[in-house]
Amino acid sequence: MLLVEERFIENIKTILKEGSLDRDVRPSYKDGTKAYTKFITQVCEKYDIGKKQFPITGLRPIAWKSGLKEVLWIYRDKSNNLDLLKDKYGVTWWDSWDIGDRSIGSCYGAVVKKYDLVNKLLKGLKENPFGRRHIIDLWQYEELDKVHGLDPCAFETIWSVRQVENELFLDMTLIQRSSDYLVAGHINKMQYVCLMMMFAKHLGYKLGCFTHFVQNLHIYNRSFEQANELIRRFEEYKNKDYTKDEFSLHQQTEIILDTDKTNFYDFEVSDFKIIEYNTLGQLKFDLAI
Repeated sequence: MLLVEERFIENIKTILKEGSLDRDVRPSYKDGTKAYTKFITQVCEKYDIGKKQFPITGLRPIAWKSGLKEVLWIYRDKSNNLDLLKDKYGVTWWDSWDIGDRSIGSCYGAVVKKYDLVNKLLKGLKENPFGRRHIIDLWQYEELDKVHGLDPCAFETIWSVRQVENELFLDMTLIQRSSDYLVAGHINKMQYVCLMMMFAKHLGYKLGCFTHFVQNLHIYNRSFEQANELIRRFEEYKNKDYTKDEFSLHQQTEIILDTDKTNFYDFEVSDFKIIEYNTLGQLKFDLAI
């Protein structure tokens, strides 16, 4: 886990020290004040999930299960309906983006459903595993132009299969146009790692590498204090000895898909288990909408 925490803190420091300032911003805080950020661009991280390099921080608790519920809503339920997300999964964090019909527009799960993206991907990965055209793209201009909704942030995944000796490994790259790093960075990483785990189980492949590319990685101006607190926590704990039952930068956090199920559409949140995930206290953030 030390690798994950080091990258996290290094990115925070780079944003605070070298990041560019926003201009002509769209988002606002709840009090109406414009929400500005400092940002860096073209950030890429790679983790070997098969070697248990799970990209989750313990410097604050991460709502990875809520993130998992969101990807099930998008890719399994193929929905953009906020009532389904709330009633089935108890997740309400997208309610602020309700366009008035209890949806977030015509993207996300609606695109997955319209173009049958999941079934096409799984079929292609099974029948032609070494192909180079295994892509799910949520960024469809025809849908974006229909209604003013929430444009996808994590919008594209690219999938590859490689053979090592007699075993097939599934690799995935997540492409994200924009990331509120402190609030959602690790949620996005972990929810797509969970999606990768489900697809690999469905296909009978081993877990390979997860790569995450973010074009605009940012911290909002009302989160600078929290950013410095995370740096402080890292510095406090980086030289402390490993203790299994308490937070440690050296703990070996692992997510397991603990089930005999092999069909993507049968997996549930309860099938996932997290091992050795001790965290420090939660931080509060003023969210930008």
